This record gives sequence, C-alpha cells and structure tokens, in this order.
Amino acid sequence: MIESYRFGHIVIDGQSFTSDVIIYPDRVQGHWWRKEGHKLQVEDIEDILKARPEILIVGTGAAGQMRVMPETAKKLEEAGIRVIARQTDEACKLYNELARSAKVAAALHLTC
Repeated sequence: MIESYRFGHIVIDGQSFTSDVIIYPDRVQGHWWRKEGHKLQVEDIEDILKARPEILIVGTGAAGQMRVMPETAKKLEEAGIRVIARQTDEACKLYNELARSAKVAAALHLTC
C-alpha cells in the first residue's frame, strides 16, 4: 500500500523512496530509470510485461511531464494489460483502490 506521496518522495509499505519506483504485485523496485527520462518506452517496462499484471498504473509526475509512448501502450494492450496514466498523486490513490481487488502494478515518476 502507498502510505504517502509528495514531490520526490513516496512511502510504500513503510519503506521510503526518493527516486522513481515500480510496484509489482509481489515487490517494489526502487531507483527505476527510463531510457529517456520523460518518455515511457517498451524497454522501460520489460519486467512489468513479464510480471503480467491485469492493470498498470503509470504515475506521470507531479505535473504530468512523463508520457506513455504510443508503442508502449500498444505493447501493454497486446499483452492484455490495461494502462491507466495519471499524475502521480492521483495514480497513488488509484493504485491503493484497485490493488485491493486486482493484480496491479504501478510505474511512478516522483518528480516533474
């Protein structure tokens, strides 16, 4: 469960992170870096594809600067993974709601 989020900082299950994270159904990966900072590309989500969640929630940053590239959205959809992109504060709330009843992953950009 995401306990709190503010610009550049998130607390997940009691653990603090100050860099972007991926929450998998069974673990959290800190220090998540993308090939190009504000573009979510297929290479950035290979492990998410392997985890096969039902839903991927993408936190696009406090101001929504990160974009899900069309080819990335297509690849996820082809894998049967629903993609929902929201600014990170809304993405955190949505993750907490949906994770109660579905296999959910979240890729969260914590800053801009």
